[in-house]
Amino acid sequence: MSPTPGTDVLGRLARRNPRYAEAAYIFVLEALHDRIQQLQQPRHLTGAELAEAVRDLALVRFGPMARSVLRHWGVHSTSDMGNVVFLLVESGILIKQPTDTPEDFEDLFSFEEAFETGYLWGG
Repeated sequence: MSPTPGTDVLGRLARRNPRYAEAAYIFVLEALHDRIQQLQQPRHLTGAELAEAVRDLALVRFGPMARSVLRHWGVHSTSDMGNVVFLLVESGILIKQPTDTPEDFEDLFSFEEAFETGYLWGG
């Protein structure tokens, strides 16, 4: 069985940029897709909106292990989320607006607060 074309592109991207695991790229794309599906009309997301989408999906999917999973993939901060996004842009998988920059993802929230101290244990 051969890999799907998208998976092959992401695998090459991860090999060229080993700081982040292939799963990090896939997860950011999933979070983007999920958030766009929640909108009444598809539109461009800001860096802050995409970072929130990644955070929200990580909490839903991984619960109290979210920070550990993201860390395992090389994502330690919202700046790392931005780096992943812009590597996807550079590879042609995502497009950006002329005003979009990696700095849009800097210091948006603390991973400790979002995934540990702010985590609602047992709901």
